[in-house]
Amino acid sequence: MAKATHVHSPEAVTAYIQNLEPAFAEVIEAIRQIVLSTDPEIGEHIKWNAPSFFYSGEMQAFNPKEYKREIIVMNFHKGRILLVFPSGAKINDTSGFLEGDYPDGRRLHYFKDLNDVLAKKTQLQNVIKAWLQLVEKA
Repeated sequence: MAKATHVHSPEAVTAYIQNLEPAFAEVIEAIRQIVLSTDPEIGEHIKWNAPSFFYSGEMQAFNPKEYKREIIVMNFHKGRILLVFPSGAKINDTSGFLEGDYPDGRRLHYFKDLNDVLAKKTQLQNVIKAWLQLVEKA
């Protein structure tokens, strides 16, 4: 059984967001609230210098290098917000929300601004819910 090795640290995420430019922080906070409101077993922390989200419940044993616990890792690139779904290839997303075809199994989604985030709230939550259905829970 794989115990949660990630530490849920909302204080660190809040502090990180508070240090961003206010308009950018508003978009990040909107994404954060959408992700966290999707399921109570989603935790958050700072990974690779950005907010990220993970499954916080008990899981079957796995190699940590497989990133089976990671749901989304954010990346900020040239004024855009990139969501990286490390194992997104496992999700049967027919909506076109998940982009890319990377051999390592990750899939991506870029958000342009707050309106884009709000317009795609349901798609984002549907992808997260589909991912959670695939978790190998203990």
